[in-house]
Amino acid sequence: MAKALAVVIQEDPRKTHRPVEALRIALGLVAGSHTTTVVLLGEAERLLSEETDDIIDVDILEKYLPSIKQLEIPFLLQQSAGPLQDHNGFCIRREADDIINAFIQSVDCALVF
Repeated sequence: MAKALAVVIQEDPRKTHRPVEALRIALGLVAGSHTTTVVLLGEAERLLSEETDDIIDVDILEKYLPSIKQLEIPFLLQQSAGPLQDHNGFCIRREADDIINAFIQSVDCALVF
């Protein structure tokens, strides 16, 4: 039975490798029958930016982003002004914090990084 999953990334990709690893995990989850949504909070939104020079493990990130875009993995971002405006063609939806909280509570499983 397919489940609704959320991969929540809240850490700054300029300070730790965990956000890039979380995207890799999300890509693997999409390969199954589960519905997977990636939630980017705060500075994690930088993962979708064109300016990735200061991101830890940027070489791994650049390897997986084309597949994430091609598979149209949905991203949920905070409505507040983020660090970037252009998201390079990814499937982005911006929502208020309370909507994001309700979404995370509604999924069958949430992985938080």
